[in-house]
Amino acid sequence: MYIPPIAQRPFGGRHLCRMLQDLCRPLQPLRRSSHSLPRLLRLPLLLGLLFIVPCLVGAEGVFTSSAIPDSVFQRMQGKSWPVACPLRRADFRYLRLSHIDEAGQEHVGEMVCHHTISASLLQIFRQLYDARYPIHSIRLIDDFGADDEASMQANNTSCFCYRAVAGTTKLSKHSQGLAIDLNPLPNPCVRVRTNNKGRKYTSVQPRTATAYTDRTRAFPMKIDTADLAYLLFRQHGFQWGGGWRSLKDYQHFER
Repeated sequence: MYIPPIAQRPFGGRHLCRMLQDLCRPLQPLRRSSHSLPRLLRLPLLLGLLFIVPCLVGAEGVFTSSAIPDSVFQRMQGKSWPVACPLRRADFRYLRLSHIDEAGQEHVGEMVCHHTISASLLQIFRQLYDARYPIHSIRLIDDFGADDEASMQANNTSCFCYRAVAGTTKLSKHSQGLAIDLNPLPNPCVRVRTNNKGRKYTSVQPRTATAYTDRTRAFPMKIDTADLAYLLFRQHGFQWGGGWRSLKDYQHFER
C-alpha cells in the first residue's frame, strides 16, 4: 500500500510559469497601499526564475499520447503484434510516461494501449508520478519477447499484448489494450487449479512471486484497496483483479 505524504508532492513547472506571468506584467507605479512586489525587486526575481526554471520544469514529467510510430510498430511485429493480427493499428495509442522507481530515480517509460483508455492512463500515471509512487519499470512487453512471465519476473508494468488468458484459449483484455499489469512481481496472479489427476494446486504468476501471496503482510509496492494506484484506477472506471472471486490478480486493472 502506498499513500503519498503531501510534502513529497513536487513544486512543478506550472507553478513557476504562473509566477513568471505575474512578474512579467507591466510595471505599475508603486503605491503605498499596494500589496504587489516593489519594482526594484521584481526584475532580480524575474532574472532568477529565468535561470532556475529550466532546471525545475522537468518536475512536470513526460506524458504524451500519439499514434504508434513506425519504429515502435516494427518492434512489435511477431511479438505483441503477431502475424495476421486482426486488430487495427489506428485503434491504439503509444504513450510515453514518466515514473519514479523504488530507488527514487526518474525514468520515461513507454506503453501501447487502446485509444479509449489513453486519456485516463495519462491522468493516472501523471498523478502517480506527482505523488512519487514507485513503479519499477514501464516497458513494452516486446522488450521481453512478448513473454508475459519474463516481463512479470522483471517487475515490468505493461499493457498491450495480443495473447490468450494463461491456461485458456480466451483472448485477454491485454489483447484489446484495455488492461494494465502494475508492478506485477509483488502483486502476483494467484489461482487454484486442478491437475489431470484431479488434485488442486495453487498457481502463482510470476512463478518467482510466491513470497508475495500472503496479502496480510506489508511490503513495498503492494497493491490493496487503500493503495493510491487502486484508488486512481477505480476513479477512472477500471476493475481490479485483486477483487475477483475466482482468482486474485493483484497486479491487474482492466476496463
